[in-house]
Amino acid sequence: MAIDSKMTALVTRGSAEQSPRLSKEEIDIPVPADHQILVKISHVAQNPTDVQSLDGNAFEDGAVLGCDFVGECVELGSSVRRYKKGDILAGLIWGGEIKGLGAYSQYTLADEKISFPITSVISPEYASTVPLAAATAWLALYSKGSLAIDRGQDKGSSLLVWGGSSSVGLYAIQIASMYGMEVITTCSPKHADLVRSYGARHVFDYKDEDVVGKIKEVTPELRFVFDTIGNTTSSPTASQALKDGVGNVCTVRPGKANTENVTPGTRVTDVLVWTSFLKDHAYGTFKWPASKEDHELSSELFEKLPAWLEKGTLKPSHPKSYQSLESVPKGFQEYRDGKISAYKIVYTL
Repeated sequence: MAIDSKMTALVTRGSAEQSPRLSKEEIDIPVPADHQILVKISHVAQNPTDVQSLDGNAFEDGAVLGCDFVGECVELGSSVRRYKKGDILAGLIWGGEIKGLGAYSQYTLADEKISFPITSVISPEYASTVPLAAATAWLALYSKGSLAIDRGQDKGSSLLVWGGSSSVGLYAIQIASMYGMEVITTCSPKHADLVRSYGARHVFDYKDEDVVGKIKEVTPELRFVFDTIGNTTSSPTASQALKDGVGNVCTVRPGKANTENVTPGTRVTDVLVWTSFLKDHAYGTFKWPASKEDHELSSELFEKLPAWLEKGTLKPSHPKSYQSLESVPKGFQEYRDGKISAYKIVYTL
């Protein structure tokens, strides 16, 4: 198919005097490197980081945000072997990190190894919700820089997922259960049945004053905690459930933010899904060197995803559909208003 040189995208605009906003503009279509695919986007899933990046002006003027997408392969880099033109894939990109590259646009670039092909077994709306959240959960559990759970030796151990009904939390519950761990989680009571259906063995109300005591009753040997919330109380409270107050807590907050008050002796780590890509990353004052181990670990996940999704071994998040890029400000406001619960907003382009 013939490809134009320009595409429509939502571009971050703002200045020191003005709050950042999204502007619909015509910009250049990106050119794929050897290991990349140019994708014509059909669906984009919204993530909290999209809104946070805009409101915090994280990438300044000219950024295109959006991380999760589904679309058609229209141009292949010279070394790409897993795809051919016309294939439909779900991919991940750090929208905003490189000017002009993001998922809130007509085209973007997919990494051959950090993407997966989709078939008619799973709809593109559901598939678009998978990459970022699933990869975050996977790296949090198994990366050496995070919880470093051994999929063999730690089988049968307990994992506390603080915030189990979050998108990342639901994938963490499923993946850990799949590999033989007993999962304990916290969430609002209205989502208790949901997290149980995804594999949680024990479910507790995170607002319960005795939540720590109740967790310790069912899992007195707890060594692993994944905090998918990352607020000022989540990691400190969750760490109290560890055996003798000593163990491992991984937070979704970059730079291990909000973990200053965890119990003494707790090993604190964080997870950055972008270490999936074999390159150096920077975000504000934080810097992450390229990690070959994380890249290979993530590549393993994306190879497994098609079979897991087709068999129903892994269930994606529930999408709430909106039409077109014009709906993105509405979806962002829905997040700011705290209305999103146990679903992900997906935009059809």
